[in-house]
Amino acid sequence: MRIGELAAAVGVTTRTVRHYHHLGLLPEPARRANGYRQYALRHAVVLARIRRLTELGLGLTEVRDVLADDAGKDLADVLTELDEDLARQEAAIRERRRRLRALLDAGEPPAEGPVSPELAAVLEVLPADGSPMAVKDREILALVDTGASPEDRERLSAALRGVLDDPDTVARAREAYALLDALADADPGDPRVERTARALAACVPGGFPVEGQPDLDNAVLGAVYADLAPAQAEAVRRMLEIVLGVER
Repeated sequence: MRIGELAAAVGVTTRTVRHYHHLGLLPEPARRANGYRQYALRHAVVLARIRRLTELGLGLTEVRDVLADDAGKDLADVLTELDEDLARQEAAIRERRRRLRALLDAGEPPAEGPVSPELAAVLEVLPADGSPMAVKDREILALVDTGASPEDRERLSAALRGVLDDPDTVARAREAYALLDALADADPGDPRVERTARALAACVPGGFPVEGQPDLDNAVLGAVYADLAPAQAEAVRRMLEIVLGVER
């Protein structure tokens, strides 16, 4: 058989055959006097086996292990590992579909979406009223929501929902956003910074566990500060000091 006939018999392309030659998966036959390779039945058998193994989901490195005479793993071991990997993928897909269904069932997603259903419930009642700082706050909450573990996400959302159920807290949040917006063009030493920081701290749910000295200049907070006007950044930093009990 010529290479085209071999490829057609197994249902692959000639390019695939050459690729398997290059990787050492399929032995190359010697060339005949006319310069063409002449493939034997054993080449078709090996090529067919490679196709069956790849269709099962094995990578070419795993296929090489199966085909090698001194393979460290026999076919049963490789197929068992593949089956376990597929089971993990199935579980991950089921979880993704569950989350997607929860988002769809929740109705129209927020502008910051997609977010977890827990945060979506918080954003639904979080006051905005056209405040630029309220928009930033929602974006930051979406960032925290993305990186948090499911347990931390649930605790944070429960705490926020708890305080936002209180009309007085919602009113304080509106006041705090207004104070932050007013600092857009202020100097970091402006006396309004301290008042704003205390107004923000009054809106934060209590019960923050702190181990050791917290780092108020880590990379994430640094990015938050950089996205704010200088006086706003100082108010947020001061708010964190108040909430976390950091001595200035």
